[in-house]
Amino acid sequence: MASSPDSMEASHLDSMSSPRVSLSRLKYMSLGVLVLQTTSLVLTMRFSRTLQGEGPRYLASTAVVSAELLKILICLLLVFYDHSFSFRVLNLVLKEEILNKPMETLKLAIPSGIYTLQNNLLYVALSNLDAATYQVTYQLKILTTALFSVSMLGKRLGLYQWLSLLILMTGIALVQWPTESLGGSSPTPLSAGTQLVGVIAVLIACFSSGFAGVYFEKILKETKQSVWVRNIQLGLFGLVFGLMGVFVYDGERVRESGLFQGYNPLTWSVVALQALGGLVIAAVIKYADNILKGFATSLSIILSTLISYFWLEDFDPTSVFFLGAVLVIAATFLYGYEAETCHQPQQSLDWRPATSHSRV
Repeated sequence: MASSPDSMEASHLDSMSSPRVSLSRLKYMSLGVLVLQTTSLVLTMRFSRTLQGEGPRYLASTAVVSAELLKILICLLLVFYDHSFSFRVLNLVLKEEILNKPMETLKLAIPSGIYTLQNNLLYVALSNLDAATYQVTYQLKILTTALFSVSMLGKRLGLYQWLSLLILMTGIALVQWPTESLGGSSPTPLSAGTQLVGVIAVLIACFSSGFAGVYFEKILKETKQSVWVRNIQLGLFGLVFGLMGVFVYDGERVRESGLFQGYNPLTWSVVALQALGGLVIAAVIKYADNILKGFATSLSIILSTLISYFWLEDFDPTSVFFLGAVLVIAATFLYGYEAETCHQPQQSLDWRPATSHSRV
């Protein structure tokens, strides 16, 4: 039987709308997962570093190594999947792209070393700062990334983007503004000295994130190599640098109590969230845009603040903090809006695929 024109038109519209619905669903699913991953990583890392339990606390340096190892395994599986689950092809790809191109591989040593340092610094920061202050202050990486992208990639920023960076700096300054707590002592009080250590760790991490992210983007743009293969190269160097850090700074403790001392399900959750962070960000870059990514970041800050206050009880909010947080969130939106209106390529300059924070 012949189909009526109306039914044919409806069928055509359904076939056209289906990909849109699917793409829209993927967009918001990836953003939802990003919010969940970012918030969960910050809060679980903070909780794991302040939890008072029996036995020794786990070593942050070994957690970084564990995350790198897990990241390598995930990327190997993705490359394996991309080549139709063929071990022969996987072996050829790894040999051709890693062993037969030593100079290309060595280029990844610089960002990998910086990322390893940064991942260790984030543990230091969350050991000395509450989750809310860390989340807001860490958005300074937007500024450092923008400055490095201008100087290293020749990128031009619009008026609203420069304005958003000024607003961002103002907001972060207000968040760090010294205030007297009105709510009494918290169960886990933080002294000015420990907070200073945390702030310094975050600032160094922001600068390292900006430089390494732009450097890695520059390498990606200059070659046609698979992103997952690049991440395997990053992970291999990260594993070497991470192990060096373990035995230089925690060698004696490892010899006494082992590499995985103090590990528990919470610790492994932190490791898994760190390793999966970059993959989530990669999905957001593919399916979403800068405005929605800014929305996800802002929502993560709000959730971290609420959970830090109500659940971890290590954060006593003040009006100055909230003003600074609002400015940081507004700056994030403004920066993303300018990038979209200028029709720039959807490249996240603080993207660190398959490395922590992740995607934090």
